[in-house]
Amino acid sequence: MLWNNFKVAFAMYSKIPMPRADWNKENMKYTFCFFPFIGLVIGALSYLVGWAGEKFGFHSTFVSAVLVLVPVLVTGGIHVDGLLDTSDALSSWQERERRLEILKDSHAGAFAVITACVYFLAWYGAYSQLWTNQPALLIMALGFMVSRCFSGISVMTFPKARKDGTVAEFSRKAEEMTVRNVLILYLGILLAVMVWIQPILGVLAFAAAAFSFLYYHHKAMKYFGGITGDLAGYFLCLCEVTMAIVLAVASVWF
Repeated sequence: MLWNNFKVAFAMYSKIPMPRADWNKENMKYTFCFFPFIGLVIGALSYLVGWAGEKFGFHSTFVSAVLVLVPVLVTGGIHVDGLLDTSDALSSWQERERRLEILKDSHAGAFAVITACVYFLAWYGAYSQLWTNQPALLIMALGFMVSRCFSGISVMTFPKARKDGTVAEFSRKAEEMTVRNVLILYLGILLAVMVWIQPILGVLAFAAAAFSFLYYHHKAMKYFGGITGDLAGYFLCLCEVTMAIVLAVASVWF
């Protein structure tokens, strides 16, 4: 059963090939317990790219560009899609129902394009600064798990803006309390490891993630009345790039 939950998590939120599993209640009870492990794959690959770049003397611009692409290649850009859709909806300044309609619109508006440019430039700039700082890069690698733990907690606990969306379906079929508690346990372990790697950088990165989580809750409740899959993707991207920027700035001193 747990293996099927693992397969559903990776089939839904990554491009990593997985054996087929039926998307029924039994196979989706604990799906979000395995969601952070996609972040583990992204983090491991990112750290490997940084290690190889330094060992073999690749130019920093090339290494930074590859690092930016790693999460997109692993996930297929599913979370970036949520970021861009949400940016269009928030920038429309329409009523709540109209914002929710914009989230479902497959067309990219001007604000989505602007957001994409800013988002990837921010990542590139952050990685250009932090990739040679091994503790900072390792903490960022763990950050991909942290963001997914927070995202999973939001799916289990936040109100849903729609009753028929993907997030609502996963929430209905999940053992919410068990999944939430497992994700909180993961967060505690991740915080301890991040602090062990470098206390100040670890605390700053985790605090940036927690702040992003609170900001996400505020935005979702105020402008949408709950969360959707797109908003969860928006949070994931915002959380990760915020951690990267904080680590990039702090890595100058630590």
